[in-house]
Amino acid sequence: MDMMFASPAFDNDAVVPRRYTCGGEDVSPPFKWQGAPEGTKSFALTCHDPDAPSGTFFHWAIFDIPSSQLQLAERLPRTETFADGTKQAVNDFGRIGYAGPCPPKGHGIHHYHFRLFALDVDHLDLDKADCRQVQVALQAHILAFTEIVGCFQR
Repeated sequence: MDMMFASPAFDNDAVVPRRYTCGGEDVSPPFKWQGAPEGTKSFALTCHDPDAPSGTFFHWAIFDIPSSQLQLAERLPRTETFADGTKQAVNDFGRIGYAGPCPPKGHGIHHYHFRLFALDVDHLDLDKADCRQVQVALQAHILAFTEIVGCFQR
């Protein structure tokens, strides 16, 4: 069975609602998933924009999500570590946690890749990390991944 990944806030290839962008409340969107492969010990979720003028720009990385957790609530706090051990990285804006779509005005449509990874380890060997470090660290542990792409322009 393939891993299923969805957001109640927007569909794949649809516009990210303003609420989740820098022009709105800039809060993290909700996500839910199911069908992780056997042996999954944790999840990680990243968000990047490959259309940024300076190259790929990371908006979020949240990792060490326990395998028993099958959703992320809307409006997660911008804290480094949660009570259950889930961690958030420093994004390319230099802040911990989620930072929504915020493309340059008039730059056209940008595509935001929200990727969910099922991992074969409970924890990535990272303390305070940035999103790129999370992306590198999870590569050797991917059992499966899936994505939702949201679009946005200003």
